[in-house]
Amino acid sequence: MARYTGPKAKISRRYNEPILGESKALTKKNYPPGMHGRGKKKKQSEYAVQLAEKQKAKYIYGVLERQFANVFDKAARKEGITGENLLKFLESRLDNAIYRLGVAPSRRAARQLVLHKHITVNGKVVNIPSYSLVPGDVIAVREKSKSLEAITDSLASRGGKRFSWFEWDLNSLTGKFVTYPQRDEIPENIQEHLIVELYSK
Repeated sequence: MARYTGPKAKISRRYNEPILGESKALTKKNYPPGMHGRGKKKKQSEYAVQLAEKQKAKYIYGVLERQFANVFDKAARKEGITGENLLKFLESRLDNAIYRLGVAPSRRAARQLVLHKHITVNGKVVNIPSYSLVPGDVIAVREKSKSLEAITDSLASRGGKRFSWFEWDLNSLTGKFVTYPQRDEIPENIQEHLIVELYSK
């Protein structure tokens, strides 16, 4: 699956969740997209349920198939619960960190900020959205980018919402990745055990 760039509402309706951002379509059309969306819902096979959960996770984090498989392999090799490790590594992506810090209103927007070299890690410009942060890494908005309207608007709209695994200094627009989050701290509605079961087949 290539990175999805189509209508966000369509994906939200497919999973009946605002996984790519809030969508009015969910309240207006609370059934799946397509000509058969209103029809009787067929019972999905175990494989279909597991595959759908993996696809949902990929949509949420904006990760390609090969990237996702590599992250899963890394999670499986690390000590601990594989499903939780998977989400921790996805959360440590640079584009996700920019979104969590409130510098961008969505992961898509965060990806663009990284690609256009508006972000530094430990004082050096990094333009790779999938860059994996490790505890102690310092993320900052470049000095010449601090007045960007997209960034100031996002920070203003985010308010005081912060995540415990980051430190954030609003004055300097600098954050620190303190630690990998615990599973109960990650707000995404993902049943990671289904993904583990899928890869275990």
